[in-house]
Amino acid sequence: YSDEVAHKVTLTNDFHLSKTEVTQKQYYLVMGNNPASFQTEKLGYRSENNPVENVSWFDAIKFANALSIKEGLPKCYRDNGEVSGSSNVYACKGYRLPTEAEWEYAARGGTKGARYGKLNDIAWYRDNSGKKTHPVGKKTPNAFGLYDMLGNVYEWCNDWYDDYPN
Repeated sequence: YSDEVAHKVTLTNDFHLSKTEVTQKQYYLVMGNNPASFQTEKLGYRSENNPVENVSWFDAIKFANALSIKEGLPKCYRDNGEVSGSSNVYACKGYRLPTEAEWEYAARGGTKGARYGKLNDIAWYRDNSGKKTHPVGKKTPNAFGLYDMLGNVYEWCNDWYDDYPN
């Protein structure tokens, strides 16, 4: 947003992110349903590589927990959204949502600016998307090899949007 002020933040823990957004096929294989509005067929898999959208924050953490269980890892979240066993999200051994600071760092791909390239080259957005989602990984990745960090769909973070404390 144009009214945001940059703040210095130090990340002290390693973290991993998927190279792309969660696809409709991925979500379906883990959760057994596809809540996406932008399906070309109801799981006929023509839209299987499009990002899943139309999911709440609670849907996102349920997906993280289900993926953790499927891969033999402990769940990160309780049903109410609190972190299991600790209030520290970094203690999670299973899949979790990134913090806002982690997402910002990953989205910038090591750059200091708001984006790592020309918007049309790196993102699907209102003016170039036809107001629908597109298959993941088709735009230019950032220096970390991450795709679609801007545009296509909104991404959920572990923490909430609020004014940054002074």
